[in-house]
Amino acid sequence: MTETLSLNESVTLTGERADLLRTLNKHRHFLRFTTRDLTDEQAGLRTTVSALCLGGLVKHVAAVERVWVDFILDGPSAMPDFTAMAEADFAERADEFRLLPGETLAGVLAEYAAVARRTDELIAALPDLDATQPLPEAPWFESGARWSARQVLLHIIAETAQHAGHADIIRESLDGAKTMG
Repeated sequence: MTETLSLNESVTLTGERADLLRTLNKHRHFLRFTTRDLTDEQAGLRTTVSALCLGGLVKHVAAVERVWVDFILDGPSAMPDFTAMAEADFAERADEFRLLPGETLAGVLAEYAAVARRTDELIAALPDLDATQPLPEAPWFESGARWSARQVLLHIIAETAQHAGHADIIRESLDGAKTMG
C-alpha cells in the first residue's frame, strides 16, 4: 500500500517525495512544538552555554531551508561566496541564531511556515529529484562536487532534525518542557 501526503486540495504526493516531505514535516513539527506557549523573551533566552536560543533556531532553520531551495533552483549563485566572507559577514550570519530587537517568535514562526510551503510546493513540482547543481566553493564542500535536489532535501531534513534536538535541550533547560516524553 502506497501512503500519500496531501499538500493541499489539488496536490497529493506518493512514493519518495511523500516520504521525504513527511519526514521533513515531522522534524519541522518537533522544532515548532518546542516553542509552544513561550513569550518572545523566553524564545530569545540562552539556557545553555551555547549562543543558541529557541527563536534563533527557528529563524536559522528557515534561512537554511530558504537558501538551499534557492540553490536547487539557481545553483551556487544562490549561495554566498564563502571564500570571500569577512568578519562582518560572519557576524551577520551569527544574527541568524538570535531573536533581534523587533523580531518576535510569532514572526519567525510565520516566516518558517512560508519557507516550508515554498519548499513543499517545489519538491512536489520538480520534474527530477536527480537534477544536480555544482556546490559553491567552500572549505567544507568537496571541490567540484554536485548535489542533486534529493541530496539537498536530505540535507535540509538532517539540518532540521539536528536543530530540533538542540531546541529540545534548550527548552528543557528553560522550563523542563520536552518535545516528546
